[in-house]
Amino acid sequence: FVTVAFAVISVAIETVIGFGQAYVLDQDFRGRRWVRVAIILPWAVPIVIQGMIFFLLFQPEVGFGTDVMQWLGIFGPDPLADSRDAFIIILIADIWKSAAFMALLILAGLQSVDRSLYDVARVAGASPWQRFKRITLPLVLPALLVAMLFRTMDAMRVYGLIESTAGCTTVPSLTCLVVEAMFGGTRVFATAAAVAFATALVIGIIISVYVVFFRDTEGGLY
Repeated sequence: FVTVAFAVISVAIETVIGFGQAYVLDQDFRGRRWVRVAIILPWAVPIVIQGMIFFLLFQPEVGFGTDVMQWLGIFGPDPLADSRDAFIIILIADIWKSAAFMALLILAGLQSVDRSLYDVARVAGASPWQRFKRITLPLVLPALLVAMLFRTMDAMRVYGLIESTAGCTTVPSLTCLVVEAMFGGTRVFATAAAVAFATALVIGIIISVYVVFFRDTEGGLY
């Protein structure tokens, strides 16, 4: 449940944020190069460093993140020791880093759209929403689905971010269960193999759904 919830929530939010970032970067404005660097920079941060940043940020007596969240009434006094709070922190950390990846792939799709289509739509009197719905979204959808596919597979295998932020005991994912069964005190290899196979099976089902949807969408476009 933790793994599926993490994958669904993180990919959904990252898709929305990444699309917004890509849409901004696709416009012509002064300083776009620096904005692009600022958006892409989190993606270059290694996972362990990313986890340590948020670990220190939400340490009760070290970082200011806990005080802010407590003031908002969201977190308890020690959020990294609470499963719900730690889950939210890991979500925030993953969104901060991976939305840039979504933005890069979606931006590639946006820049492949023929600009003359927008000129024709403006002459025809189409509103900005109509241009987005009839031109931008259909033509960017293949790139969007590919980005979502890669992010979903990555989210289903989440381990390093959890272990370096709150620990697998607080937020247990499927990969955490495999590692614990393999290298924990019990060393139950059969259980590790079973969980690993189940994880691969779930990822395979998700990929199959994406592939079928992508095929139908591509066929509809052409």
